[in-house]
Amino acid sequence: MADQASEPLGGELPTASRFLFELDGVEIGVFREIHGLQVTVNVEEFREGGQNGFSHRVPGRMTWPNIVFRRGVTQGNALFEWLNKSSGEGFAASSNKLTRSTGAITALDHLGTRLRAWELIDVFPVRWKGPDFSAESRDPLEEELEVTHHGFRAKTQT
Repeated sequence: MADQASEPLGGELPTASRFLFELDGVEIGVFREIHGLQVTVNVEEFREGGQNGFSHRVPGRMTWPNIVFRRGVTQGNALFEWLNKSSGEGFAASSNKLTRSTGAITALDHLGTRLRAWELIDVFPVRWKGPDFSAESRDPLEEELEVTHHGFRAKTQT
C-alpha cells in the first residue's frame, strides 16, 4: 500500500469547481478562476576559481506574482469595501498606512467541501476590472480582482 502522504488528495486527483477567497476570516467571494498561485526561486551562480567542471548554484530570492481572481458579478460589497479601505481616500484616511491582511484561497468541490487552502501573506488589492457591456453579447457578466502579496503557505484541510 502506498504512503498516503505521497498520494493525491483522496487517492485520486481532486477536482474543484469553485474557489473561496477569504480575508482575515471574512468571505470576500467565491470565484470560478484563479491565476498566478505560484512561486519562483531564482538561482544564484558562483564560479569557483580552479573549478571548471561546474558552477555552484544556490537558491536566491523568491518571487510571487500577483494573483488574478475571476468570477461572475455578485451583489456583495465586501470586495469593494476592502478595495476602498486599501486605496484612495480610505488609504489617506488611515494616514497613508496600509493594513496588510491575511488572505486564504480554498478549493471547493461540487458539494462545497474544502479540499485544500493556500494562505496569502500581507495581501492587498491592486486592480479590479468590471464587466464589459454590450446589448448584443450573450457572454456572462464577469469581474476580475488582482492582488499582490508576500507569499503563501499551503494548508491541509481537516
